[in-house]
Amino acid sequence: MITMNASRNDHFEELVSRILTEIGENPQREGLLRTPRRVATMYEFLTQGYRQDIDRVLNGAVFKEKYSEMVIVKDIDFFSLCEHHLLPFYGKCHIAYVPDGRILGLSKLPRIVDVFSRRLQVQERLTQQIADTLYDRLNPQGVGVVMEARHLCMIMRGVEKQNSVATTSAMLGSFRSDDKTRSEFLTLLDLERSK
Repeated sequence: MITMNASRNDHFEELVSRILTEIGENPQREGLLRTPRRVATMYEFLTQGYRQDIDRVLNGAVFKEKYSEMVIVKDIDFFSLCEHHLLPFYGKCHIAYVPDGRILGLSKLPRIVDVFSRRLQVQERLTQQIADTLYDRLNPQGVGVVMEARHLCMIMRGVEKQNSVATTSAMLGSFRSDDKTRSEFLTLLDLERSK
């Protein structure tokens, strides 16, 4: 894991202690003594995407291959933080692409999701960043990304709608221009859910 430097971490802990004081807690209370450190460590992990380079994550796992049918990886779990309230949103990401002479190692698709979801986000931007990265690195015929998420900022506060799910999509290349390609992807997602 890529870590923050020590002085930045100490500063973060001081800020958490101040927040505890501001909400009416005593940061010196036994149960809260190590909370600032735990929170700093947690945010370090949840925002590690800022400190990761996408090309290093892909690590040269782009391979020449004549395969030109749709590649789909579904149900990639992701967790992110809403940039408006710093509350989590989480769900599933589904990625498809149609290669044009180059494929990506399958394990790299969830890694791309992790890089961008481990930043402060809005779901719409997160979806587009994943699609753009694949499109830029592979030059495929097309890319499709669908994300489904539950947002704690909607569940715990505000409208308090516990069963709502937000769905976003990004379609590039043939997924945008060809109804048949887009329909095949969306149909395959629905078929698996009905099993």
